[in-house]
Amino acid sequence: MGPKQSTIDAITAPGLHLIERGLYLQVRGPTSRSWIFRYRFQGRQHDLGLGSAFDVSVAEARNRRDDARTALRAGIEPVKQKRDSVAQVRVEKRARVTFREHAERYLQAHESFWSNAVHRAQWRQTLEAYVYPAIGDLAPAAITTSDIVELLRALWAEKHETARRVRGRVETILAYAADPDDLSYRNPAARTAPLLRALPKVKRDVKNHPALPYAELPAFFAALAARDGMAARALEFTILTAARTSETLGARWAEIDLDNRLWIIPAERMKKRRQHRVPLSDAALIVLERARAGQVDRYIFPSLPHDRPFSNMAMLALLRRLGRADLTVHGFRSTFRDWAGDCTPFDRETVEFALAHHVADATEAAYRRSSALAKRTALMRQWGVFCTTPPGDVVELAARR
Repeated sequence: MGPKQSTIDAITAPGLHLIERGLYLQVRGPTSRSWIFRYRFQGRQHDLGLGSAFDVSVAEARNRRDDARTALRAGIEPVKQKRDSVAQVRVEKRARVTFREHAERYLQAHESFWSNAVHRAQWRQTLEAYVYPAIGDLAPAAITTSDIVELLRALWAEKHETARRVRGRVETILAYAADPDDLSYRNPAARTAPLLRALPKVKRDVKNHPALPYAELPAFFAALAARDGMAARALEFTILTAARTSETLGARWAEIDLDNRLWIIPAERMKKRRQHRVPLSDAALIVLERARAGQVDRYIFPSLPHDRPFSNMAMLALLRRLGRADLTVHGFRSTFRDWAGDCTPFDRETVEFALAHHVADATEAAYRRSSALAKRTALMRQWGVFCTTPPGDVVELAARR
């Protein structure tokens, strides 16, 4: 018969107190009292926690000690047994969380950092349309490569770009859901040989964005400038700055530095997540004056009457109304690049920087100095003159040699 509970309660001195064979009371303070079973296994001493002395009586602690001694006699190490039991509970708990729940947690944690509203909407749309019906109710650990193949098979040939993005999003969510302690985990949606072998072969034709030949641009720009409406001003500004559609649609008046004639696009709105400074030509500044027309909204090209970005389809719809459904807004960046290469003496790196493209690190370091901005200012000034000069008056500059 061991000590009574009243005897245990009377022990208050900090330290490790032997109660009976292998059973100790560890006191660390008035609010910290716990049971310890100390034993030796394979020549080494181990301590097994048996619970708080405030919750576990001496009798229950004795029973837990005896269970551990029984395990020892069977060759089972009690600390490892407890660790494995805790890990199993954790695995079982994670197994009750579905892919859909993990995906929603991922979106809540990350979508606020995605600057592009279209990108956020596409994530949810593709998950709801293609992923949740197939694997949404499965636990991530239960999802196999075969599940991913079946999910992608119908899309892979008919909507290959969509399927490619869906696969990447599923891989990202499965990686987010994976147990970080499971070093053997292999993501079933990873772009591995088994996955690609199981999907149908796809012949991909690389198609560039339809672009207007630069010789036709002055006439097109004159027709565009003659039109009223915010979509026309947005397309003019996009062409004159060689910007991407999303950069123009999200442009804010706070990004415009009129004193230095710059449009400073913050890193979070750029594709490469690097701040981009765009020199503003006289023509671009005139477009800004026409766009402002007394309005003081946050966005330069707002969707009236609300102060929110213009639809990404607005400029494309304008091209159709102009009878140029054969063109895309992005294609005007190619028009700019072709013009700069054929009709100006500017080097390739200056043109690539004007387009906010990445170039080799050593060159990039050099071009981030002030000379790069000076060159790009001259380039964009000449581009503005070219775009706005009446077609019959265009004079080509000396081509680069």
